Amino acid sequence: MKITSITILFWPLSMLLLSDESQTSKTEVKCNFTAKNYALIPANINKNVTILDLSYNQITLNVTDTRVLQTYFLLTELYLIENNVIILHNNSFGNLSHLEILNICRNSIHIIQQGAFTGLDKLKQLYLCQNKIVQLNPDIFVPLKHLILLNLQGNLISYLDVPQLFHLEFILLYGNPWNCSCSLLNLQNWLNTSNVTLENENITMCSYPDILKCYNIKTVPYKAECYSKFPSSITEDLYIHFQSISNSTFNSFLNNLTRNSERESQGKSWAFLVSVVVTVLMTSLLISIAIKCPVWYNFLLSYNHHRLEEHEAETYEDSFTGNPSPPPQIPDTSYEETTVIFEQLHQFVVDDDGFIEDKYIDTHELREES
Repeated sequence: MKITSITILFWPLSMLLLSDESQTSKTEVKCNFTAKNYALIPANINKNVTILDLSYNQITLNVTDTRVLQTYFLLTELYLIENNVIILHNNSFGNLSHLEILNICRNSIHIIQQGAFTGLDKLKQLYLCQNKIVQLNPDIFVPLKHLILLNLQGNLISYLDVPQLFHLEFILLYGNPWNCSCSLLNLQNWLNTSNVTLENENITMCSYPDILKCYNIKTVPYKAECYSKFPSSITEDLYIHFQSISNSTFNSFLNNLTRNSERESQGKSWAFLVSVVVTVLMTSLLISIAIKCPVWYNFLLSYNHHRLEEHEAETYEDSFTGNPSPPPQIPDTSYEETTVIFEQLHQFVVDDDGFIEDKYIDTHELREES
């Protein structure tokens, strides 16, 4: 009887100790492979690992890495800081259902596919800081039903749709080029009305437009037109069509529609400006050609001369003798008469001084001057 009572008393205590032991052994399986210059995730790690640090390597998180990573299904913490990850593909962490902390900071991530975080039902902390993310689809956060902390610091994000994260408590957004136009109003309302704490609020500043650079994104003042971006008739029609959708989803739709309309108007204005500039340049070119063509033609026609060849020079000389045929033979003249006749025939011949006379010069004026 005594043995039975002692056993009953110590049984709960022994079970508690065993459970604590198993839990301790489960949470203390750590593997540190930092700065090993690994290009791939090692496949020979202890399968019971719960905390895996692969920071400061050359891992790209490709298909092979994803396949190996899913074999460590007991992971609760995964660190991939400062690797070569560029794209987060769908189901990159699909089998890591126990993962609570995921740190992928200081990589070169610029694309996150919609199903990249599928399967991370218990994830509580997500670090995507200091990457090259330009735009985020809010649907990528839908599987993260228990996310508490989201770090997007130091990226290239200028606009962010309100993420559907109902348990989120902390968010870091500083170090991004925020465009504090009307499109960011929805995010500001969410930050001011929800229970989410914006960490480093004082340095989460606007980058555009210039007049708002002294404000942070949570306190920037917006003009009245930002609150009435659409006409009332359009808003009523949209409300009738989407009355079954929740308020948050409807606001997100209006926000996207506003951004698209702004971008389309900017694109059309640029196209119109380019077409006007091209038209002006072409018109100026045609006018210039029309004016210059007659001048160039007359210039070329006036100076269309060339140096005479030797045989052309002789012909030109003969033209001034008055009789291109050889002088007639006078059999009964004396030597003096022949000389006189020769001089008379050549009295108008210009001395061959190496130059060609310009036929535009009036020879009669030259004779009178001489």
